[in-house]
Amino acid sequence: MFTPSRRQFLSAVTAGWAVSLMRCPASRTSHTALRTFHLCTNPLVLDQEPDRLELYRSSGITDIWLAGFFYGFWPAAIDRLIAWKKKIENAGMACHVANIPLGHPGDSLGAGTNDFPLAPASPWRLAVRPDGSTYAGTSLHAPATEENCAALRRLRQAGFKRVFLDDDFRLATGPGVIGGCFCADHRKEFLQKYGYGESDWQRLLECVRTRRLSSPLRDWLNWTCDQLTGSFRQQQAAMPDAELGIMVMYLGAEKAGIRLSDYQGCMLRVGELMFDDRHFNELKNKTKELFSSLFHRRYVTPELAYSETTAFPADRLSAENMAAKLAISTLSDVRNTMFMSGITPFPAGHWTLLAPAMKKHAAIHEKVAGHIPRGPFKHYWGDHSRLIGDDHPNSLFLAAGTPFEVSAAPAEDGWTFLADYDARAAAEGELRSRGTVFVAREEAGLSAFPGPVLADRLQAMFAFKHRCLDHRKDVPYIREDLPAVCAWYPSARSVLIWNLEQAPRTYTLVFGEQERRVTLPGLDLALLSNIVAD
Repeated sequence: MFTPSRRQFLSAVTAGWAVSLMRCPASRTSHTALRTFHLCTNPLVLDQEPDRLELYRSSGITDIWLAGFFYGFWPAAIDRLIAWKKKIENAGMACHVANIPLGHPGDSLGAGTNDFPLAPASPWRLAVRPDGSTYAGTSLHAPATEENCAALRRLRQAGFKRVFLDDDFRLATGPGVIGGCFCADHRKEFLQKYGYGESDWQRLLECVRTRRLSSPLRDWLNWTCDQLTGSFRQQQAAMPDAELGIMVMYLGAEKAGIRLSDYQGCMLRVGELMFDDRHFNELKNKTKELFSSLFHRRYVTPELAYSETTAFPADRLSAENMAAKLAISTLSDVRNTMFMSGITPFPAGHWTLLAPAMKKHAAIHEKVAGHIPRGPFKHYWGDHSRLIGDDHPNSLFLAAGTPFEVSAAPAEDGWTFLADYDARAAAEGELRSRGTVFVAREEAGLSAFPGPVLADRLQAMFAFKHRCLDHRKDVPYIREDLPAVCAWYPSARSVLIWNLEQAPRTYTLVFGEQERRVTLPGLDLALLSNIVAD
């Protein structure tokens, strides 16, 4: 078994049949709080810095997830996992395991050395892209599922009852990629299964290249999803009295082999992407991150939803931005925050800021948990975005200070902001409104579209907000043209406002003839209560 040195390890980061909806055991924690806070780490860090355990507990962490089985090898021996499990539980926290079942293309582990394996060893096989090039990770060939099942049985025998398949459980190299392994074996099996010939295979490859939805591509994606779901079901059967969940990448869906409806009833880590200050500081990226979390929440109950509150590398996301990410879970009603920085821990100083932020968000979350945000601006991620889209949502409307709601199908009212591939489907008559007004981006370049077309800029969103809402008295909204998320919970008589800027801002919430003013520090979130119509 490969055993890395401390330096090497600390620099690292941590199916073939149709299936009915699976029902996993309800996720449980030994804590009674509605909002729980989890942390991924590893025994080698704790060996070297045992005081971190008390730091985590005193900061409000409820559950620790230890690095387990990594695509064919064990970074830490089972005995070490068991020993730290006992210490963690004695400290008053629950202990679980996060596996990396398939690997991840490239050096996602940040290992920085040649002797930390970044790819599975033989007999695990490389994946093949449509152009014939190869890569390691995120593909299913024997013996990947079999070895993961064996690892799960060992973990269950060691007393672990909750495992995440992490980083990420998918069959695509990254967001926006139409996935599946295009190797000779998969090609042969696919053509035989669906009765296709060589011309159909060439058509499939062309549709992947041009992102055009055809019968062969639909069949390919369904078949790819069957493979990944089948692997999950086999792994689930390896520890039937325990809980198994998956981490899905940013906007992960069918194009990556993830048929999200197959995992209803199971733990799900919702996809995020902005893991460092350079990306998270961009305002639109905050709306994209929130958009992804809201989309994935369509498929998982709040109690089973976990965040992907990740920094990578560990010191590249400031404590201020990490605390700001908590707002995404609060707004999405994701009950379990999962902090992750790989195996290298966050700087210890981060917890000075994180601890009070965690308490604040937990208290706010209690007030809106279970209540559904409502509003005239509609969040929708349709078939074409999930199957062939490039994972760039039309998300800037979330920053316009206007209430919104999530639609699983085209709504019957309001304004629905479509990403480019859903907008193209609407322009071509493949996606139809049930009463909502579709809104597209100018950048989509559509010659004809059945609705408003807006520049993907804040000023265009603000102008559109005023055209839509200045004469409505049935919806609260922010009057100022300042970037902020405004979530309205009429059943809780409350509004949440998230300041998306780093500077303090003052907002006026208008509701009919009423006005409420609130000043928020940079990146902060506030709850306004007793928001009712006249």
